[in-house]
Amino acid sequence: MNYAKYIDHTLLAMNATEDQIRKLCDEAKQYHFYSVCVNSGYVPLAASLLNGSDVKVCAVVGFPLGAMLTSAKAFETEMAVKAGAQEIDMVINVGWLKSNDFDAVKHDIEAVFKACGVVPLKVILETCLLTKEEIVKVCTICKEIGVAFVKTSTGFSVSGATVEDVKLMRDTVGKEMGVKASGGIRDRATAEKMIQAGATRLGASAGIAIVSGDTTSSSSY
Repeated sequence: MNYAKYIDHTLLAMNATEDQIRKLCDEAKQYHFYSVCVNSGYVPLAASLLNGSDVKVCAVVGFPLGAMLTSAKAFETEMAVKAGAQEIDMVINVGWLKSNDFDAVKHDIEAVFKACGVVPLKVILETCLLTKEEIVKVCTICKEIGVAFVKTSTGFSVSGATVEDVKLMRDTVGKEMGVKASGGIRDRATAEKMIQAGATRLGASAGIAIVSGDTTSSSSY
């Protein structure tokens, strides 16, 4: 299996330096990962470093809380795309979902989806904070809108992806949408379980350990 093409090679720490982003991009080119996933402030740098390579630039939006104004998320998305982002990973407003304000949740996603234009949108649910019913509800909303992926986690909350949640997401959205598992995927065995459960993309900072099969590597994402 070509694990590299499943992987969004990720560095989203608030203290990530330019040198670390350069290393991330160099690694992504070396191992031919699908993309690098960075905060939007590093999109211009990553886009310049990866220009002409087979590695895409993915930017997170409304990260990691998802609780800002919808207009702010949409603007960040527009600016990230203009700066060179080729995929967008947005965080839903979990509080609105918990309040059963499904219209607001849908509008929030739709606004970012529109701002993406032709750029694929992944919608981060933060599954560790949701009930199974809430996961199904937001996945159904995403399917109605037509986003490219639903995604488990930011990697910055109380826990990350689980096989159970990935399977539930896959069962809900069907075969036509992508499912991205992220948070806590630190080795090949875990990656394999997520893929078997239905994940078509993996967000991880331990991409090298996954492709190499190295069990000694660890990661906080």
